[in-house]
Amino acid sequence: MDMKWGFFSHAHIATLVLASVMIVGLYYFLKGRKPALQQAVLLPFSLLGVGAIVFNLVRWDAPLEYLPLHLCSINAMLLPVVVLTRNKTLGNLLLVWCLGALAALVINFEMADTVLFGEAFIAYYFPHVFEFGVPILLFKLKLVEKDSRCIGSTIGITMAIYTVVHVCNKLINFWCASQGLSTRVNYMFSIEPSNPLVALFHQIIPYEYWHMYMVLPIVAVYLIIVYTPELAARRTEKLRHKTV
Repeated sequence: MDMKWGFFSHAHIATLVLASVMIVGLYYFLKGRKPALQQAVLLPFSLLGVGAIVFNLVRWDAPLEYLPLHLCSINAMLLPVVVLTRNKTLGNLLLVWCLGALAALVINFEMADTVLFGEAFIAYYFPHVFEFGVPILLFKLKLVEKDSRCIGSTIGITMAIYTVVHVCNKLINFWCASQGLSTRVNYMFSIEPSNPLVALFHQIIPYEYWHMYMVLPIVAVYLIIVYTPELAARRTEKLRHKTV
């Protein structure tokens, strides 16, 4: 009998540990090596998400339900660009977006019944591991500069893309209904709750689109944690110059 991935089952917990081991192991393998080699090694890992997008579009014969409009899919498409260009604005953006990949691994309700190491599991698990891990590694290896001045662009780009995706949801669902199709998409969960966490958001703000704004306080806390050391160091440097 095939083992299912489960939700916080032994198998699920083991895969979360495995994800941590892979990311930490990759960091220590690349630490101290030349940037060009670091980029060359990270590039194939950054392309796994693109491969998963293509696989899902072709394999499941339901292209409208597998368009690259979830946050993790957009992350997947940007990730190779950031690895190759080391763009600071996009890199800092993915430093926040990678939380979505982590959430997809931890809160795996939609995939809990997937057969462990079956094709659907592989196409979901490994791309999400590295959609979370590679942005973190880019900063840990100092390939991309962490800059608190990118907070504005990070929030602005994120909300703009979320808004565009919501409009796409409405247009696709309208078209499907007009054609008598039963397909109904919910990319970035903007239409309705699809897991207990989003359901909680919807209880607080019971309106489509707006309920996902409950993510903002979580992102704010994360940004404070991420950028406080840099902001503190910058303030210390300014005070030192004033006293010189």
